[in-house]
Amino acid sequence: SLGQEKTLLFCILLLGYIVILGGNSMIIFVALTDSKLNSPMFFFLYNLSFVDIIYTTTTIPSMLSGLLAGMNTISVPGCFLQMHFLIQLGVTSRAILTVMAYDRYVAICKPLRYTAIMTRPARLLLIVGSWSFGVFCTLPATSMAFQRFYCGPNVVKHGWCDPSSVRRLVCGDVTVDNFVALSCAVVALLTTGVLILTSYILIGLSVLKMGVAQRLKVFGTCAAHLTVVSISYSSASCVYISYRVRIVVSVVYAALTPFLNPMIYSLKNKELRESIRRTLSSFRPAAVLPNKDVNTDA
Repeated sequence: SLGQEKTLLFCILLLGYIVILGGNSMIIFVALTDSKLNSPMFFFLYNLSFVDIIYTTTTIPSMLSGLLAGMNTISVPGCFLQMHFLIQLGVTSRAILTVMAYDRYVAICKPLRYTAIMTRPARLLLIVGSWSFGVFCTLPATSMAFQRFYCGPNVVKHGWCDPSSVRRLVCGDVTVDNFVALSCAVVALLTTGVLILTSYILIGLSVLKMGVAQRLKVFGTCAAHLTVVSISYSSASCVYISYRVRIVVSVVYAALTPFLNPMIYSLKNKELRESIRRTLSSFRPAAVLPNKDVNTDA
């Protein structure tokens, strides 16, 4: 039977996973079915929700089964696939956040050209670019890890096949592997971080020329995205601190950001909130009034 601590952790993870699936699935559903949510912002948002669902599905179910079984086992190919998709989806989500920052920049700084710039082909190209960037930043480190020789203990001291935990099992020098992995991580974080920061600096300069009412409107538009970016990058910055702390941070981060994203966007975005309310109300059963017999006798 599960111990008290493991039972509590299992319940928290299971509840969190259900909320993640439910919240992000709801965003995808309303963005695809509600004609009022046809702006590019919601197109990028439901793509981010899709990535969040897959990202958590690569880690949380295996952790849940490991808690139930007492030991989580995974095949060698499965371990490397999990490691690859974990990194790739993490980078892809940040690339989509970067695209969303660019979308806000165009909407605020170039409103008259917004429709002409953010066409459907342009949106699709930006999403394909986000996925391609994720693959580009992931392949060098994961392909090197796959070619290494592993011996001795076959236990990964982590909730899943984390790259640095797997490298600890390599028989030989992993200095080059560590350098490549760190370089790819720095490129992924710096490239997306600098582009997001640049977008918001340009937005800030544009906001200075606006009136108070317009500034408040801009802040309302960007608040949700800024909150998500802050949580994402502050969590990621903790990954390369002490190994034990990093494991705790990465486990929390794997669930925290996808868990909070739907809540933040639904709370901060009025259109999305109203769309979810309309969707939920459409599933309520209609009230049926009881039929009353009318006496026609004289």
